[in-house]
Amino acid sequence: MKICYREIKFRAESLRLIQEVNAIIIEYQQMGYSLTLRQVYYQLVSRDIIPNNERSYKNLGSLISDGRMSGLIDWDAIEDRTRNLRKNSHWNSPGSIIHSAAHSFAYDKWGDQDNYVEVWVEKDALVGIVGQVCEEMDIPYFSCRGYVSQSEMWAAAQRLEDFAGQKNIHIIHLGDHDPSGRDMSRDICDRLELFGVMVEFERIALNYNQIEEYSPPPNPTKLTDSRATGYIKDFGHECWELDALRPDVIDGLIRDAVTDLCDLDLLQAARDREESAKDTLRAVARDWATIESNYAD
Repeated sequence: MKICYREIKFRAESLRLIQEVNAIIIEYQQMGYSLTLRQVYYQLVSRDIIPNNERSYKNLGSLISDGRMSGLIDWDAIEDRTRNLRKNSHWNSPGSIIHSAAHSFAYDKWGDQDNYVEVWVEKDALVGIVGQVCEEMDIPYFSCRGYVSQSEMWAAAQRLEDFAGQKNIHIIHLGDHDPSGRDMSRDICDRLELFGVMVEFERIALNYNQIEEYSPPPNPTKLTDSRATGYIKDFGHECWELDALRPDVIDGLIRDAVTDLCDLDLLQAARDREESAKDTLRAVARDWATIESNYAD
């Protein structure tokens, strides 16, 4: 939705950049994605439209804010995934909640699978991208927000321990390719083992072969990071953010990793059972007026 709240006179260069932003927004909306400011920024950098530095990022944020206020950029197009209103759900009638139940009803479509899989992502800002494919594949997903807190890691270990001896436990991890981002993968494995849980761990992004394949924009490695010395020895003075990968690339990496761990026939059978159950709920919702009338009598 584009709404003009304030008339702003933009320079020709700024108007051209707003056009580029809108083109990226439309491109990803057509694929079913909404982007964060950081993702829009990296798309512009990767297309050599703006330079890759902190000043450029801040200038883009200010321009997008002004573009929204002036009615040139859609208010719904760029998400802030860290600040969201939460509220209770409400319904107009008992029949309406059955409609809602039909929409949200779901079997555990991995209940018959040999593997239990979770997807962990370093950054909260990427949950929208990760969640889209995980919800489709019925995979739990978790935002680590950097190094996982001790309490959350312990809770994860307790949760995963419930599947020990019943299923093969897999964690698929995505994080930045920088000193701390790579070390977070090691930290997850070490602390889960400390808490007595053995998992099959796979870091599917961001890895160096993907940097070579997709050429995401680099950033200078932070020398203040205590892990920088070892990282620089192995990879040099550049690092890369997961956000710089195209959302459809992240989607594809997760989808491929999950598919390798899944019996697709069993998954489809569970989906079929689920759709049949939803049909029953929809039928009850459609006939609710009659049911309510009979109950009243």
